[in-house]
Amino acid sequence: MGQEVRYRVRGGRPLNGTAFIQGAKNAVLPMIGAALLAAKGRTVLRNVPTIEDVRRALELAEHIGAKVEFHEAERTVVIDASRLGDDPERAVLPAEIAARFRGSVLFVPALMHRMGRARIEGVGGCNLGSRKLDFHYRGFARLGAEVTEDEDRNHINVKADNLRGGHLYLDTPSHTGTENLIMAAVLAPGTTVIEHAALEPEVLDVIEFLSAMGAKISGGGTGFITVEGVEELTAVEHTIMSDRIDAGVFAMATAAAGGDVSLVGANLEHLGVARWKLDQMGVEFSQQGAVLHVRRDPSVQLRPINAVTSPYPGFATDLQSPLMALATLAEGESYLHENIYDGRFALADELNKMGAKIEVAGTRAIVHGPTDLRGTEVVAHDLRTGAALVLAGLVAEGETIVSPGYLVDRGHAQFADRLAALGADVVREVSE
Repeated sequence: MGQEVRYRVRGGRPLNGTAFIQGAKNAVLPMIGAALLAAKGRTVLRNVPTIEDVRRALELAEHIGAKVEFHEAERTVVIDASRLGDDPERAVLPAEIAARFRGSVLFVPALMHRMGRARIEGVGGCNLGSRKLDFHYRGFARLGAEVTEDEDRNHINVKADNLRGGHLYLDTPSHTGTENLIMAAVLAPGTTVIEHAALEPEVLDVIEFLSAMGAKISGGGTGFITVEGVEELTAVEHTIMSDRIDAGVFAMATAAAGGDVSLVGANLEHLGVARWKLDQMGVEFSQQGAVLHVRRDPSVQLRPINAVTSPYPGFATDLQSPLMALATLAEGESYLHENIYDGRFALADELNKMGAKIEVAGTRAIVHGPTDLRGTEVVAHDLRTGAALVLAGLVAEGETIVSPGYLVDRGHAQFADRLAALGADVVREVSE
């Protein structure tokens, strides 16, 4: 058997001090995929979060023929993709790696451009209900790729002998979809237009990275992106933006436990609507340069909230789970509407095990508060649920055990260590 990871949390301690916010998970994964488009040079990425999804992405990059160095202490990745394509048999994303994280789909553009084909044997990630990737493949097809799937619909084959610019659109403004279609278009001759594109800061960071490599991209942040295909891209150095979801989770941890925390690298504007929802609940923010100060007086009762998840700059679905945990402490009824992923409310049952009073009806959850949470053993159904349960453990009476902890590790680097440095009683345990 492999290693099992769990988080052990004992509640009742306020948070005070300084935490460093990691580099953005949702920027680094597409950048690793984009680095594979460079036929010359060595890409250097800085401020790379030391999370499991990055390790899987780099493992996948090596599998298809790139040379990779991950200097974890310096949070730096070096990628040499100059020999990509030397072995066409490597144009396969194997299930044993790809099925472990959904970001594997971000490697398809590099395989299309550098090898002329791609085979995806499984695409994984969190179990979030009817989360489809069809629009990625429809977009590739509109650029001239031939996309077929095996009978079991678990293997997808992409043949890309004659890619060209085209008119693309997204049914919903997915940041992963936007980034992937941009990467598919940057080396396709002609002009590509992408309508209903995502507005996330991570998308703008990826566009900045690709532009430095030599891509011609305009319209970032407008929802209407134009890409002029170029002949080649070259490797560059780039520092990844900070992770707004990581920042949001630490802000909510401070709100839950009470205290005064400085978040180095956090950008208040990147929190979108979440900033104002937390403000309504009674959380105080102040930005001083690259440091975001978060304060919540534990003697003051949190106020209830209504939140509707929607694409950026709306309330981020990735912050809905920790907000649900926080809402259990608010005085009154909070209403959470989940419009992005229909599997997000798996958290409700776990919080109810801890004494919460949460009702779920379709895409709406009603959180009755305040409740006195009690520590117990709970299950992390996905990355965001796991982080939210750790937050609940910070205020619960007694001990909370969250497993599998691997899911938390997928998105938050040194999560237990950073919380412990703020005064929390959190330990990450590994057993065989």
